[in-house]
Amino acid sequence: MDTRLIFLDIDGTFIEPGRTEAPASAAEAVRAARANGHKVFLCTGRNYRMTSPLLRYGFDGYVCSAGGYVVCGQEVLFDCPMDRAQSDGVRALLEAHGVDCTLEAKNATYGGARMLERFAGYQARQAAPLNSELERWRRAFADGMLISPLEQYQGEPIYKICYIASDAASLLPAKAAYGDQFNFCETETFKPDGPGCINGELINRKFNKGEGIRRICQHLGLTTAAAVAFGDSENDLEMTDVAGISYCMANGAPALKARCTRICPAVDQDGIAASFRELGLI
Repeated sequence: MDTRLIFLDIDGTFIEPGRTEAPASAAEAVRAARANGHKVFLCTGRNYRMTSPLLRYGFDGYVCSAGGYVVCGQEVLFDCPMDRAQSDGVRALLEAHGVDCTLEAKNATYGGARMLERFAGYQARQAAPLNSELERWRRAFADGMLISPLEQYQGEPIYKICYIASDAASLLPAKAAYGDQFNFCETETFKPDGPGCINGELINRKFNKGEGIRRICQHLGLTTAAAVAFGDSENDLEMTDVAGISYCMANGAPALKARCTRICPAVDQDGIAASFRELGLI
């Protein structure tokens, strides 16, 4: 069959949220697809440093920071951090209204201790599992996974800001001032038995995961019809607008399921391997 370009989100898609080990079936599917002449890329909201431990599985490139840093082979195709005025300004406005933030540079992530307190409290009250983005951050803080104290931030360029807020009203000032510059991609709101939680990501409107896919396709001389995208959360929505075929994991967000062309088994039910077989990639 013709060469396919396969793009895999990480948390909740290629691996269980916050983990560093892929299911054996998914790892073998990636290896076999590449052996059959297809190209496989990671397409993630994680920055490069949080992505790099997974590169040992063998990939042809990666889209990091939700499209802000794109690499094909050894070539950097796109590198677009926020300018300092943007990152400092929106961060100050969020924090002034009680919103906790994590700052993602290319090779470092900075977060405050209060984030871990929030995660612990929400998890204690929440009967169902946290969504994949919240679970990724909860594990990252709890396990000390590549997180540096916010106080150590020295002003390096920031690609993405993640946030967690107690209510929608606390986000309104930042949205009013920066809504034309950033997409406030909010994963989920829940209210178990007390105050609710809104977690999200600030993604520069100059890029998104879909544009990352488009850049790699163009670089390789293929149309986006050759792309197959896999995701589970609402920061994967733009992938579905670009890829010829799009899969939402069974554990994924309802909004993404409604947009994707197909749904596959969950990450812990060998969904990647099953879908690769369905497409004839392996």
